[in-house]
Amino acid sequence: MAFSARNLGDLAPPGLDPAKPAFIFRAAGQRAVISHGDFDAMADAAARGLLRRGLVRGQRIGLLAANSIAFMALLCGAQRAGLVPVPVNWRFPAETIAYVLDNAGVALVAYDAPRAGQLPAGVARLSLDGAEWDAFLDPGPFETRLPEAAEPGLFLYTSGSTGRPKGVVLSHQSHLWIVEQRLLGTALRDEVFLIAAPLYHMNGLALAQLALAAGATTVLLPQFREADYIEAIGAERCTWLTAVPPMFAMLLRETALLARTDTSSVRSIRLGSAPVSEALADAILRAFPTARLINAYGTTEAGPVVFGPHPEGKPTPRLSVGYAHPGVELRLRAPDGRLGDEGVLEQRTPGVMNGYHARPDLKPPITEDGFYVTGDVMRRDADGFFFVVGRADDMFISGGENIFPGQVEAVLERHPGVEQAAVLPLPDEIKGTKPVAFVVPRAGWASDEAALKAFTLEHAPAYMHPRRIWFLPSLPLMGTNKVDKTRLREIAMEHGAPRNI
Repeated sequence: MAFSARNLGDLAPPGLDPAKPAFIFRAAGQRAVISHGDFDAMADAAARGLLRRGLVRGQRIGLLAANSIAFMALLCGAQRAGLVPVPVNWRFPAETIAYVLDNAGVALVAYDAPRAGQLPAGVARLSLDGAEWDAFLDPGPFETRLPEAAEPGLFLYTSGSTGRPKGVVLSHQSHLWIVEQRLLGTALRDEVFLIAAPLYHMNGLALAQLALAAGATTVLLPQFREADYIEAIGAERCTWLTAVPPMFAMLLRETALLARTDTSSVRSIRLGSAPVSEALADAILRAFPTARLINAYGTTEAGPVVFGPHPEGKPTPRLSVGYAHPGVELRLRAPDGRLGDEGVLEQRTPGVMNGYHARPDLKPPITEDGFYVTGDVMRRDADGFFFVVGRADDMFISGGENIFPGQVEAVLERHPGVEQAAVLPLPDEIKGTKPVAFVVPRAGWASDEAALKAFTLEHAPAYMHPRRIWFLPSLPLMGTNKVDKTRLREIAMEHGAPRNI
């Protein structure tokens, strides 16, 4: 059936059984189920409630809350009413949260109880909990507003790891195109998706939108906790998992719980937002032998539709992100400006953002001919498959040699005693910078810095080997569940890393 949605907040397909579960919410031992019909009615009631409060088309609505059914209903209701939801990373410091809300110019902030203390003074607010939420909802029919061309439907703020977060303005049309492309040729209505990634991040939110458009069921967790995630897989017979690689690296440490949980329902595991190592891929497939592993790629600025299967049916190599999607134009630009088979990925796609909100100091990374410059360095093999090399701004030079942290991390994670690795540069008076590493050892392995150095020297060029290796029980994560390398750099300094290493 042809995709007919015209508003990003109103995605349910025609002919869907309204009694079918849309969301199963699991938190703190509680379980709540809402059908597609009841969720649609709640989103309409939220749209009516927002307009009853005097909000007008184009105004922004902040969402400072963990994942919940109310979060999704308000987000969809705002979009139906022509308002623009702005999910906010509640793990940001209070100063950054205040900046995001101010930069977005929100007219109202919806929040849950644990985040109440993070709200800046003076903002209009709405609780997503209890009596206030119930009183806010205005039940009744609502006619979804049709957006104008390029009308904003969503702001997503980047993590801000290299400066103030940037508000990515996404139109209804851009993400409707993304949903439509993801539905083409794929039967998803019978899937049971599991989402624990935060809904303020593209990884989780784009999948929630896809599930609504497919008429599927989503098991929703307020946030990622390894035991809760595994228990949800077994209890709800989840078929499709989505996460970032560090989440699965932590998950696999729960060996006893995994062993007693029936995970045979899992058919697809989609990992994105960070590269997947060979060692992690092998470990995931050992733990979930019935699943296929999808090494996905996407950006906040242009969405998750970039790559797909090979048009001639050639199998996708394990660590490849795929072949160019037929609806997307891709090119690789080397540092000298030439186009070839390795360089920074540029993409031209209907899914690209409008631009950054209220940041006249930033030039949007879009070329004159309409290609979005991702900042991700990739290579393309002879069959046309793409592989992530690393972030262009993560690359560092040591003694004249270019080093991408991911290359060194991949070597370290091939060692049987290493569960996770994170590599970063530290200053060096002779080489300029040199790589150092943080490693999470596997259970039962006696951490041995000298052995790991010798291993990397054996399996990689000498200039790549980490000059210092520190062992941690786990790697610190940012709010997007990516590794927090800023914190790791602080830990290195706390450990007395010498300037000349």
